[in-house]
Amino acid sequence: MQDTAVAQAPRDADETDVIVQDLIGKARAAMATYASEIEAGGQERIDEAVTALAWSIYKPDNAKRFAEVAVEVTGLGDVESKIIKNTRKTFGTLRDLLRVKSTGIIEEVPEKGLVKWAKPVGVVAAGTPSTNPSATPVNKAMMALKGGNAIIMAPPPNAWAATNPVIEAMRAALKHIGLPEDLVQMLPKPITREMTTKLMELADLNVVTGSQKNVTNAYKSGKPALGVGLGNAPVIVDSSADLAQAAHKIMLSKTFDNATSCSSENAIVIVDDVYDAMIEAFQAEGGYMSTPEERTRIVDRLWVNGQLNRSVIAQGPAALIKEFELADGSKGCKFVMAEETGIGKEHPLSGEKLSLVLTIYRAKDFADAKKRVKDILDYQGRGHSCGIHTTNMDHAHELAADTDVVRVLVNQAHTFGNGGGFDNGLPFTLTMGCGTWQANSIDDNLSWRDFVNVTHLVNTIPEDKPEEEALFGKFWAKYGK
Repeated sequence: MQDTAVAQAPRDADETDVIVQDLIGKARAAMATYASEIEAGGQERIDEAVTALAWSIYKPDNAKRFAEVAVEVTGLGDVESKIIKNTRKTFGTLRDLLRVKSTGIIEEVPEKGLVKWAKPVGVVAAGTPSTNPSATPVNKAMMALKGGNAIIMAPPPNAWAATNPVIEAMRAALKHIGLPEDLVQMLPKPITREMTTKLMELADLNVVTGSQKNVTNAYKSGKPALGVGLGNAPVIVDSSADLAQAAHKIMLSKTFDNATSCSSENAIVIVDDVYDAMIEAFQAEGGYMSTPEERTRIVDRLWVNGQLNRSVIAQGPAALIKEFELADGSKGCKFVMAEETGIGKEHPLSGEKLSLVLTIYRAKDFADAKKRVKDILDYQGRGHSCGIHTTNMDHAHELAADTDVVRVLVNQAHTFGNGGGFDNGLPFTLTMGCGTWQANSIDDNLSWRDFVNVTHLVNTIPEDKPEEEALFGKFWAKYGK
């Protein structure tokens, strides 16, 4: 997007208001043109728009360039992982979107006399994270345009330069197929919290990923908001697990993009009778177990003044080895393990780390492992997700029944499965709701359905009114009238 006319000095409230009002006005005008295009071309025209956005980042040259820019600008993650994220998430989301109807009549239920029409929600304000400055904006734009909406991105200031080329590419893609570029816009730099807040107040729907402060502000904006919560995924390795397979999947997941994902495993709870064997399996996959002295340094240096150390978060193993002064045996490792027994504020290793540090717990048995997972989530990440490696499906069902999370993954690499996978039934997304457990308004993976309103045409049907006895009979028999 062109921002050459925007002053780089701090803006006052009036200037902020004018800038945001202008963006909203352009978005509404673009939506009106888009509506005419949809009226003429129907679902096919929407799907052309969505596919154009997908190709703008999936195209190999672009996927690589955006990944390189993201790492260069933010200093977070690694290029190869971000290329995979730019392509895999986009491809999966496009698969999901092209399989559904999102305009006009989307469902008929004759037996209920219902006909359902999907309609746009309006202008969407989208907060995006510095950890995913490329893939998340495209992901949200695809879903927004699938519903017939326009979208305005609000990235964090430190990621603006990484998101800008992605926005430019999406706008060019829309222009190429004859649609208004202003269906996709972004706040100009310098982005301020006041500007982001004003956008939230003027948009019709807020969808926020990233800063928990922005999530809170979205809920305070007076407009509908879909905000997500903190991740801190704990995963059980059960007695019956295939240990080599579990270690390999956890390694792939933990090391992907240097653990920037909110779905990255943060703690592994290993049942006692397979503990030693599982540690060996981790070591075979490139895990390094820290000594007690090294563990102390990890705790002291992973956090600085209560904040995660930017010299370590989302960095490769070499940065951890240097920062934590790990022994020579750590050279060539892929991730670092640190044993822990406690949970809570006084035990920071029990929280989210956004780094290649994997906390290890030993549990007496499955019941103890399940309790530790619950305690970890109660401290941080409740509602988000957890996982289990097991061949005992009774244990998997018990974990799901007894744990307050939206997602429980079984025998999967958590980072790859939590936001949708080609081998599970979750929809592809980069935005995962945590339900009321973490003060979120959605308890599902964000999808196109969150970007439409539905009008219900209600026809009469044969009366469906049972006798009193059918409804009250059992109650009367047990308790009397």
